[in-house]
Amino acid sequence: MLPVIFVMPVLQLLVLAFAVTFEIRNINLVVVDQDHTMMSRALISKFKAPTFYTIKGYSQTYDLAAEQLKVGKAHQVLVIPEGFEKDLVKDTKSKVQLVTNAIDGSAAAIMNAYGMNIIMDYNQDLVVETMGGEEFSQPFKISYSYWFNPQLNYTTYMVPGILALLVTIIGLFLSSMNVVREKEIGTIEQINVSPIKKYQFVAGKLLPFWFIALFELAFGLTLAHIIFDIPMIGSLWLVFGVASVYLFATLGIGLFISTLVNTQQQAMFLAWFFAVVFIMMSGLFTPVESMPGWAQQLNLINPIAYFIRMLRMILLKGSQFSDISRPFFSVVIYAVIALTLAVWRYRKVS
Repeated sequence: MLPVIFVMPVLQLLVLAFAVTFEIRNINLVVVDQDHTMMSRALISKFKAPTFYTIKGYSQTYDLAAEQLKVGKAHQVLVIPEGFEKDLVKDTKSKVQLVTNAIDGSAAAIMNAYGMNIIMDYNQDLVVETMGGEEFSQPFKISYSYWFNPQLNYTTYMVPGILALLVTIIGLFLSSMNVVREKEIGTIEQINVSPIKKYQFVAGKLLPFWFIALFELAFGLTLAHIIFDIPMIGSLWLVFGVASVYLFATLGIGLFISTLVNTQQQAMFLAWFFAVVFIMMSGLFTPVESMPGWAQQLNLINPIAYFIRMLRMILLKGSQFSDISRPFFSVVIYAVIALTLAVWRYRKVS
């Protein structure tokens, strides 16, 4: 259990915060420039400027470039046809083709948006040039800012969710191996015939992991602030209050699983089954709002989804208790049901 308690959370936070990202930072682009003019070179230079584009090579024909796309050496192909500059000067319009590898649909949409924005920016520069100056560029000057994550840093969004995952693993996995360990080493019969009360037994099995998980949360928040500079706008007291109640829910589920099985291996398999389903549907990686309607309804019984939402709201938005009261009381109900089932099941098999 010691590696699970101390080693895995640190590795999980340090590795996943960097690795689990939907940002597209390294796009390999192959250019097919069949025009070789000043305007075509100006368009290509637009793709060289952003740090997330890397021009992997130039090709004279589209077929050779498409081969690079097929073998995975390129993510996009930019095709500038012959007569590109001539058509722009003569007819004030021309065509350009941007081909994207769309095996990964979400990544393809982002790459396509990047490419289209660069081409639109180039198009705007041409309009300004042909109309004679900056004053003709746009009638409105637009400025904007992003709330709660001004730099659009993906780790700012991911780290609170990973902290929720850390607390869940500590609570669910360790508590699920707790009672069943007594069965494996043969001490459960001694506990059952001892004068200890049922609630005392449950408290003795749950409270140590409750304290350990809260310690891990504090340690994780410290690392998140020092290493990733995660803003902590809301109250830390509210964070730990919410986490305390949430832990009773996950510990209750783990203890209930522990009363159902006979070996620690069985407990790990069963806990992992529920954990994977809950984590993948929790909104940690993809927004819950983007899921089908039936999946959103199924998330009503997913405690991890509630906890991740509350943690992000408190840390990043500075939400008060009134803002998170609905998911909080949902977790309270979940905790009561889980602990009740765990105690009932233990009494049944004692």
